[in-house]
Amino acid sequence: MTSIPTVEAVRAAVATVDDPEYPGISIVDLGLLESVEVRPDGDVVVGLVPTFSGCPALAMIAEDVHAAVAAVGGVTGPRVDIRWLSGPVWTVERLTGTARRTMAEEFTVAVRIGAGPVPCPRCGGDTAEESMFGPSRCRAVHVCHSCTEVVEVMRA
Repeated sequence: MTSIPTVEAVRAAVATVDDPEYPGISIVDLGLLESVEVRPDGDVVVGLVPTFSGCPALAMIAEDVHAAVAAVGGVTGPRVDIRWLSGPVWTVERLTGTARRTMAEEFTVAVRIGAGPVPCPRCGGDTAEESMFGPSRCRAVHVCHSCTEVVEVMRA
């Protein structure tokens, strides 16, 4: 008889999935994991909140989550549910401190929270928005007043 997987085991499996755009940062730390439902028959439904509807990495993330959850002992039918309309909207507030630090240190990406100045991930100085259009829909381009570094800023 196979045991039913625990929610904790499934969450731990999902936490092994990194965002393809930010290797080394879990989708859990990025705030994409919304829910885990383990049913008595071993079926598991993982609810994900996309950063935005046109995210080009979402299909890859869903496949990686499906594979990670399928490898958990006792899972009989993993399903990944992208919460387009049935869940909350993703915002930068969903990022953990770990994700924010790693984005700054490894990828030179700052995170805009609130309306104040965005600190430069390199030197800590204030940045100014150069363009609201960055390399993806959820990022803008800023320039640091102190070190003159061009900085990507993740925004909601």
